[in-house]
Amino acid sequence: MAKEFLRRDFLRNTSLLAGGVVAGGLLGYGNAQAAPTSGNPWWQAEVIAARVRPPRFPNRFMDVTGFGAIGDGVTDCTAAFRAAIQACARSGGGHVVVPAGRFSTGAIHLLSNVDLHITADATIAFTPDPRAYLPVVLTRFEGTELHNYSPMIYAYGRRNIAITGTGTVDAQSDNAHWWPWSGKTSYGWQPGQPSQTAARDRLRAMAENGVPVAERVFGEGGYLRPSFIQPYRCRDVLIEGITVVNSPMWEIHPVLSENVLVRNVTVDSHGPNNDGCNPESSRYVVIRDCTFDTGDDCIAIKSGRNADGRRVNVPSELILIEGCRFRAGHGGVTVGSEMSGGVRDVFARDLHMSSPDLDIALRFKTNSVRGGFVENFNARDITVGTVATSAIVIDFNYEEGSGHGFNPLVRGIDIRDMTVDTAQRALSLRGYADAPIQDVRLTRVNFKQVSQPDIVEHVTGLRLREVYENGRRLPDTA
Repeated sequence: MAKEFLRRDFLRNTSLLAGGVVAGGLLGYGNAQAAPTSGNPWWQAEVIAARVRPPRFPNRFMDVTGFGAIGDGVTDCTAAFRAAIQACARSGGGHVVVPAGRFSTGAIHLLSNVDLHITADATIAFTPDPRAYLPVVLTRFEGTELHNYSPMIYAYGRRNIAITGTGTVDAQSDNAHWWPWSGKTSYGWQPGQPSQTAARDRLRAMAENGVPVAERVFGEGGYLRPSFIQPYRCRDVLIEGITVVNSPMWEIHPVLSENVLVRNVTVDSHGPNNDGCNPESSRYVVIRDCTFDTGDDCIAIKSGRNADGRRVNVPSELILIEGCRFRAGHGGVTVGSEMSGGVRDVFARDLHMSSPDLDIALRFKTNSVRGGFVENFNARDITVGTVATSAIVIDFNYEEGSGHGFNPLVRGIDIRDMTVDTAQRALSLRGYADAPIQDVRLTRVNFKQVSQPDIVEHVTGLRLREVYENGRRLPDTA
């Protein structure tokens, strides 16, 4: 691990990556596959690490209490946050500082060149009143575009924005607020109460029927929960140091954004669909040194759902995940299931996962309604203690399954230097007869204790080298 960071630091500071041919081509908007790989795809990880740097802000600080905010946990500070952010942006940018205290607010909308800095003893407590997140904004719900409640922290079309500090953002969701809309009794819903089901079905039907996004207006009465933090069509984004708790739904959700750095963040939220960090249709994303303890997938890479994902047709690509810790969740590092726009060039390294409440370590989930592709996914130096089910899952039969006309393509999965202490099974790989999973390579992988046999269905090019299960070396394959 130390050697990798030293190499990255070296590359970051060389003149080659600072300008010239690489900055004008490979690091710009051109084809990220242009440089020679010499058979080793990890050169791209170094390029991503060098490209995605934190934005810089003027040395200007504006305390929200100077705009009327009171950190008593009761006073509505929505107007104060808005005024401070607007004043900071008008002045040329800088840092909006949240001092010690508990500040109650509705939606916060960031502007370009503004860092929302939450100090160590500060909590931004977002009111659970849904009306505080109106008017509606352009957003995505489970991979489909619409106009809906604003995320708690939102930015649209902004550049050079940040949320930093060591404080906490708390959406105050629980079994009485936001979570019951999931329609699940385990999260407070009772028969006869409203839920998202009807609106979600209506939204999906709109997308399938090509209804313009401008006409997909939900919000009040729809019961579709917002994401917590969402930069939408933004560039040069930093989310650093904060603790995220009690989210309505997906927690950190960059959409159609570029140059996004999420580092040293702690996500501890166990509600329905509480994914930790979901980059969606975004490129050049780094998730570094974070801790995830979640109610759904810890990290899930997305790119739109079904017809709407194919309409937008923007993949998630050039993503680096490193130095992170994973506790409870459905999957540690996941791709899908909303991946209709495709996912490619993902690199995951130096990860530590363990919990009896972590279902799967590395998870790929899709079906013939989603379609899309996954290409060039590389993982190495992964340490797994306990997972509840399978260590590695590639599942084409997730939810709707086969026979719907949009078979997915999954190929080029390379996993090496991984140890798993305990799992029910090592591998569960299930493709289709007419669309097999292709080119899966496992190198120096040790599944120390598994109790059930592997599932391998419709896979071509499964290559094993120095792979162990229950202390027995499996035969190497070409």
